[in-house]
Amino acid sequence: MARIAVASFRHETNTFAPHKATLTDFETGYSWPVLTRGADVLPAVKGYNLALAGFVERAAARGHAIAPLLFASANPSAQVTEAAYEAIVQMLFEELAALGPVDALYLALHGAMVAEHLDDGEGELLMRLRQKLGPRLPIVVTLDYHANMSVEALEMATAITGYRTYPHADMAATGARMADWLDGHLASGAPRPAAAFRQTPFLIPLFAGCTMREPAAEVVAAVARIEAETGVLLTFAGGFPAADIPDCGPSVYGYGSDAAAVRAAVDQVADLVEAHERDWGGAVLDPAAAVAIAIKAAEGALRPVVLADIQDNPGAGGTGDTMGLLRAMLDAGLTGAAAGLIFDPHVAMIAAKAGEGALISVALGGKHGVPGDKPLPGEFKVIATADGRMTGSGPLYKGARLDLAPTARLRLGGVDIVVVGKRVQAADQECFRHLGIEPAAMRFLALKSSAHFRGHFQPIAETIIDVAAPGAMAADPAALAFKRIRAGVRLSPAGAAMREQA
Repeated sequence: MARIAVASFRHETNTFAPHKATLTDFETGYSWPVLTRGADVLPAVKGYNLALAGFVERAAARGHAIAPLLFASANPSAQVTEAAYEAIVQMLFEELAALGPVDALYLALHGAMVAEHLDDGEGELLMRLRQKLGPRLPIVVTLDYHANMSVEALEMATAITGYRTYPHADMAATGARMADWLDGHLASGAPRPAAAFRQTPFLIPLFAGCTMREPAAEVVAAVARIEAETGVLLTFAGGFPAADIPDCGPSVYGYGSDAAAVRAAVDQVADLVEAHERDWGGAVLDPAAAVAIAIKAAEGALRPVVLADIQDNPGAGGTGDTMGLLRAMLDAGLTGAAAGLIFDPHVAMIAAKAGEGALISVALGGKHGVPGDKPLPGEFKVIATADGRMTGSGPLYKGARLDLAPTARLRLGGVDIVVVGKRVQAADQECFRHLGIEPAAMRFLALKSSAHFRGHFQPIAETIIDVAAPGAMAADPAALAFKRIRAGVRLSPAGAAMREQA
């Protein structure tokens, strides 16, 4: 039996987003638990679809003793402030020092954290830990599918693996997979494995990396097959394409006992990714064109037409309050429609105080200065209010104890609008149900999410239309003003169709 220290420090950084992540953002949390230390970590994450929870459950079942250090996660945004990064790292080292000797360290990280003073938040953390713990102690890591992997992180860790689904239905399963790998590694007494790493020469648009569509589905299936055939611990990372750092972009990486076999496995997957370069795109529509197509698609349909507001995704640094798609829906006179989640705590509080049935004259959303956006004024009817507390039931948030702060269901024209007090993407049907909206019964659903919504909403959708309304997460990375990305990287996959206009 080994004594394994565990911790999680996660942030996905959109360096083009308007607001940075402070320590307060980690202390208040969002979809996941708030900043937690020591013995309180395990009960805080129990039952969540989180890599840390999956690792702990599997490692404990294998007889290992778990020593929790810290859990810290904040909503995707611009850079983590230097003060927040250093404070959380200090907490982690304090908890580690208090533990005494351990046999291994497991970290559930994201892989796309940028701080004010650091391009590679994870690589820096791993370097400091390696300096503290020495070269021999096993340090194993799980990363998000959207990691911007660096060679520094690769070399500092004993082994790293990442999620294989987007939507991330397999976060807990990835933690469990790493627990199995570490168990075998500890039992074997083998030296640190050989590692290989290859970056692709182009960025993949965030929505196009969804593994419920091609070519991502083919790539992740190949990863699992090649890993099973070769024994190489193998990962394809789609990258997070809104980070102006040298290592931004997709990569393939792997670990194993035979260096040549590891390199061959990595190259096999990377070759497949690059062979599909022209396929890593997808058409998106401006709001008016998208709504017009949605109206036609809804004729005679028995299921809702989903409009995905992919550029204002709170899960990728979006503000969650731009009004472009909602305006187009209202202009077209849609009925039987629901839209969410609109982040506007001020309006949510006004609605809560006014009560159900009241009419409130407010300016909704548009409060973050996103180019091309402005608030939507109107007289909204308050249909329902709630405290925002619910338990997720979809693949991403299943078991998650969500707290969206005061929430309100407002009606303007034929559209019911879910307004929330916390910035969270619309990836779970419970976010609508807790206010009395049954998503499957709607004619139209407008969702602020790039792809995570697909896990819970695609099974009920007649069709899905990707929409490029104003937002901080550009559908086409070439629209972003990169200054520091490494030379030679194509900002859009060559030849990929990225936008259609009406």
